[in-house]
This record gives sequence, structure tokens and C-alpha cells, in this order.
Amino acid sequence: MTDILIGVDGGGSKTRVVVGDEMGNELARAEGGRSAVQPGKAEASAKVIAEVVREALSQAAMEGSVEPKVLYCGVAGVGRDVEQRSLQSALEAEELAEEVVVEGDGAIALFDAFADGAGILIVSGTGSIAYGRGPSGNTVRCGGWGPDIGDEGSGAWIGRRALAIVAAATDGRERETALVGAILTATQTDDALGLIPWAASADVRAVSQLAPVVLATANAGDARANSLVTLAAEELVTHVRSLAIQLFGDERASISVAASGGLMRKGSLLRKRVEQRLRSAVPGAKLRQEEVVPERGALRAAARRIRLPI
Repeated sequence: MTDILIGVDGGGSKTRVVVGDEMGNELARAEGGRSAVQPGKAEASAKVIAEVVREALSQAAMEGSVEPKVLYCGVAGVGRDVEQRSLQSALEAEELAEEVVVEGDGAIALFDAFADGAGILIVSGTGSIAYGRGPSGNTVRCGGWGPDIGDEGSGAWIGRRALAIVAAATDGRERETALVGAILTATQTDDALGLIPWAASADVRAVSQLAPVVLATANAGDARANSLVTLAAEELVTHVRSLAIQLFGDERASISVAASGGLMRKGSLLRKRVEQRLRSAVPGAKLRQEEVVPERGALRAAARRIRLPI
């Protein structure tokens, strides 16, 4: 009988699940709400993942008929061992598969981009992080410190700074910018003072949804929005440069770089700025154009696991 495998990409905005066979071929997929782990709330993330997994199995006409061999999850927010262990335990309690594997969401995207090969992945969505694997096979992460103290260059980071710019422009501390009207419209607030209660009640996902507004305003030619996008790109490139030095010894070494996350889709303004800045800051980097699909990476990692059990 063919072994059934499940790959999961649990992010700050969405959870994507793909069901496949032992060769990594896709059989069905499903999508649900956010499942990024917040400290002390792993069980809530597990419930979201379980719901989407069961939906995907139902679409594949497999729910209840056969126990999947491996559930391989890449989930944001599991950088600390305590969150990773808590999520693993909560998912095992859901009895979704014989074996449960939990890693960071960047790790499965890195596998989709490079398999076991060397390279650096930069991720910018609701949060941000970079993962790299060196020529010797050692893996290092950079960033991903969460929305409260890090995640530079991410959607939440851009959104928070856009709110600060609107406040400063309203005060006269910043020059006039089209971001004021764009952010007020996006948040459905009548004036800048209305942003105070809006921001107080907004979660990370809501703040991150302001990032596309900033990108659109920058594309329309607003100087202040453009400067914010440029700064975000600089922050992301700094992640890549740090890993290039750690893993390859020199930012001028030949390095394959992949990009993932909602803000780094092909053709996006932020991706273009990152690619431009890489040319000077990490001269050896070459940004791959192939799409990175994290849940596919999770499925492929699951397939490798049953072929090469650890």
C-alpha cells in the first residue's frame, strides 16, 4: 500500500496543507487560517492545523480510511524549543499521522528551494526570517525574532512603521505623504487619532495587511512610502549578508538565493528592491526566479524521511 504523507506550511496569515504519496506527488490540498505559534498557545495552532489537514484528507477521500505515515509541519513561531515541543505534543494528540515532525516555516521553504544543497532563503510575509545551508551542510537561521522585537522587513514591520509615519506627518514631524490617506482608508478610520484605538486592538496579521498599501503607495510615486520600502529591502538584504559571511565566508562568494513569502512574490516592488540591493551588498548572490512553495517542501521532506529514516 502506498504511504500517505502530509505537508503543512503554518504561517502568520494562512495555513496551507498538501496531501501526497510516498514519492512526493500531490493528491489534494486545503487552506485555512493562521497557525503561527504564539508563546503559550501551541494548542490553538494545533487545532487550526488539524482542521485544515482533515479538510485536505477529505478532499483526497482519505479521511478515516487510512492513517497517514508522516505529518511534516513547517510553522512560524517555533524557533524556541518550548514552542516546538508544545506544538509537536498538541499535534500528536490530534492523532493525524503515525509520525509528526515540526520545524520552522523557513526550514521547509529552504528544502523546497535547495533540497539538501547549499543556498540562502529570505522570507518576508507577516513576519520575516532567513535560513541558509552552507557547502558543508550546516544550517543557520537569521532573524525571525517575532513582531515585538524583530521581523525586520516583514509585513508587520512595514505596517508598524507606516502607522508611525502617519502619526509623524500629522504632527508636522514628517513631510506630507500620501501614506496618510492610504492608511486611513485601509484602516477605515476618519482621522489619524482614530489609529490609536485601531492599533491597540489590531493583531499582527491586521498590521501586516498595511504593507501592500505601502507598496502600492510607493509604486504610485510617493517618496516617503518609497523610502520605507527601500529600508525594508535593506533590512532583508542584511539578513542574507549575515548568512553569506557565516556560511560561505565571504559575501562575494557564489551564492544561490531564493525568496519566499507574500511580500516577495515575483514582480513585487519589495522583491525588486531586494534584488537591486543584493548586487552591491552581496555581490556573489544570484536570486533564483523559481517559485518557492513551502508546503511542497514539507511534503518532499516527509517523502525523504520515509526513504531515509533518521
